[in-house]
Amino acid sequence: MERLAVIAKLRPDAESRAAELIAKGPPFSPKEIGFERHSVFLTGDQVVFVFEGGRLDELLRGVVKSPVSSEAFREWELVLDGMPRVAREAYSWERGEDFPEGWGE
Repeated sequence: MERLAVIAKLRPDAESRAAELIAKGPPFSPKEIGFERHSVFLTGDQVVFVFEGGRLDELLRGVVKSPVSSEAFREWELVLDGMPRVAREAYSWERGEDFPEGWGE
């Protein structure tokens, strides 16, 4: 299982419009594409899209190249300030794993 986050800065006063776009749901079927999980986090000045599954690079390439998705991305261009950044998972913990919970404890 891979996890990846796409982090984007919002234009000033764009949080409510971003919330409206998020409420519409994704412009693709996460299940049909092959994602295991997809979530979106919203703050006053950022939006974070989190994707989980196998072969994430391949799955996301398919989303970006889809004509349906590209139309939705145009709506997002109006609320985003600059290019989104991709963050790859650097640390993760799950119950039942055999390593310490804390940072070096």
